[in-house]
Amino acid sequence: MSNRERRLRTVDLARAVGLSTQQVRNYEDAGVLPPAGRTDAGYRVFGERHRDALLTYRALQPGYGAVTATRVMRAVHAGDVAGALALVDAAHAALHEERVALRAAGEALEALSGRDAAPPPRSSDGPHGLRIGEVAALVGVRTSALRVWEAAGLLVPGREHGTGYRVYGPADVRDARVVRTLRRSHHLFEQIRPVLDDLRRAGSGAALRAAVEARGRALTVRTRSMLAGAAALHAYLE
Repeated sequence: MSNRERRLRTVDLARAVGLSTQQVRNYEDAGVLPPAGRTDAGYRVFGERHRDALLTYRALQPGYGAVTATRVMRAVHAGDVAGALALVDAAHAALHEERVALRAAGEALEALSGRDAAPPPRSSDGPHGLRIGEVAALVGVRTSALRVWEAAGLLVPGREHGTGYRVYGPADVRDARVVRTLRRSHHLFEQIRPVLDDLRRAGSGAALRAAVEARGRALTVRTRSMLAGAAALHAYLE
């Protein structure tokens, strides 16, 4: 009997990959493993193919997550290799979108470079903020652009009591500069919104820069994990 034909009991397979016997049963039930054979007494019988499936699944998990890894292996064992690869493609596409958002955050930081410490000039009408025309001139856009960005939820200026006029504070001017920079780089509103959310949550360009750098490192680790998982899947399909 060849090595690949060697029969493994549930406990043998569990020990080989460092799992409990119940986890092995659960993975078979979930489709992570191909169906096991059965003895006349009804006991599961596994082989090296099942061991390879478990190792492939565990290689996929760090980069793709448990849910996607399970769906990929289930599709493979159902004979739907194209569907499994489509799931892999979708995961890589989602990672690319994260990188696009990260690049947008980096461009936003460039837009803020040297400006965080420099508050905008005071309004000619009072000390409480700038009017829309003043912000448009300061940022270099039309007032209509500021209104569009506000309608899209990217800007949230205050309103002057009594008159209802828009009033822009330093943070609003900062956000307008970020939007202008990212729109010139052809980023969509949906890509800009999380950058502004991160900036508001961080409270400063320096805090956002630290968050962006940490996210960049995490994406690099995830990319490498996805490459390792994809290589393991390729070997398993072969």
